[in-house]
Amino acid sequence: MTTPIQLAEQLSATTLLRFATAGSVDDGKSTLVGRLLHDSKSVLTDQLEAVALASTNRGQEAPDLALLTDGLRAEREQGITIDVAYRYFATPRRRFILADTPGHVQYTRNMVTGASTAELAVVLVDARNGVVEQTRRHAAVAALLRVPHVVLAVNKMDLVDYAEPVFAAIAEEFTAYAASLGVPEITAIPISALAGDNVVEPSAHMDWYGGPTVLEHLETVPVSHDLTACHARFPVQYVIRPQTAEHPDYRGYAGQIAAGVFRVGETVSVLPSGRTTTIEGIDALGESVDIAWAPQSVTIRLADDIDVSRGDLIAPTSDTPATTQDVEATVCHVADQPLTVGQRVLLKHTTRTVKAIVKDIPSRLTLDDLSQHPAPGQLVANDIGRVVVRTAEPLALDAYADSRRTGSFLLIDPADGTTLSAGMAGASFAAAGGGEAEADTSAEDAEWDF
Repeated sequence: MTTPIQLAEQLSATTLLRFATAGSVDDGKSTLVGRLLHDSKSVLTDQLEAVALASTNRGQEAPDLALLTDGLRAEREQGITIDVAYRYFATPRRRFILADTPGHVQYTRNMVTGASTAELAVVLVDARNGVVEQTRRHAAVAALLRVPHVVLAVNKMDLVDYAEPVFAAIAEEFTAYAASLGVPEITAIPISALAGDNVVEPSAHMDWYGGPTVLEHLETVPVSHDLTACHARFPVQYVIRPQTAEHPDYRGYAGQIAAGVFRVGETVSVLPSGRTTTIEGIDALGESVDIAWAPQSVTIRLADDIDVSRGDLIAPTSDTPATTQDVEATVCHVADQPLTVGQRVLLKHTTRTVKAIVKDIPSRLTLDDLSQHPAPGQLVANDIGRVVVRTAEPLALDAYADSRRTGSFLLIDPADGTTLSAGMAGASFAAAGGGEAEADTSAEDAEWDF
């Protein structure tokens, strides 16, 4: 008999894959995506007609499939991708959410956005140019964000006469580099996105290659998770107290399970207070259930009437995260205004938002060679660096390496609500030693001086 956990694993493995594409400018990302959509019969007739008309207006003889994803006028005029283009398509074997991310250095933050929820990243390389600086940068970002599967798509093989030695050399260099970053699985595929070789259909020009096509790999790559092995986490989003004649004593805590499994009768702790109780009931879709798992949205009822509010985290007492007011993390700075030492910010973690101060920026990461620039003093747009943040209230964070959901957070400008940085708790990359800059908090308002 199939258990609820096994059923959830089967559904996650067969129904949906989130993946992102990345590569240098003109490596053919948008063309690959357009080819995937076109050859998998995921494009409507009117879309193809619009692409054909736009291609004709640009003087092209054949439809430019890249236009299927390059939706912004500026992108079409320049022939490059400058924003994250999300596309949804499906085959009989799996559904897909695709994020086509930019290749320019100044749009590193866009790749971070697209890859942050991806289970797989497709990194394109031009067979004529091999592994370049941007290739290493994209591999580093994928490793930083803990993307479990990386596909190296060596594109434009038609322009190097489909030569196996060219593909083999590029695959060996990239695999060695990505493996040194800790990428757990790397699959190299030789393709021609323009001609359609090894994208959806096997190539007749590369009989020396016996691996899967891009689509075949996307359809079969395992993305199931052992839910019983995940750290169970439930951020409280809303407290339900109807106080009606029908339900005078009802008190439930609603939200989405971030990770793991919860069961009725399980002993749990409410963080950051640390109070302990047991799960009296779980309500899902208006019915009581004995078990619930991520990413279900449920209401949990507790046996004891303890103080629980929005932003609190419910976790098994035997497996609770540590609470802290000193958050050490790697962040990608996404705002145009810089992030500076001593700056007042808001830190949003799951459903909890607290005041915080940037106490230190120990280093900035150079993605080209993974070197650390010590004590930069500030981070500007697209920078990735280490930060130390002091919060006004304790937070229950997991390490990002253990949980991408409860190990991540946002730094927000308290003045206008602008997102400043996306953070990953813990040491995603080794921090550089020395050269620390101290924050001057002597003149801070009392409410921000923690």
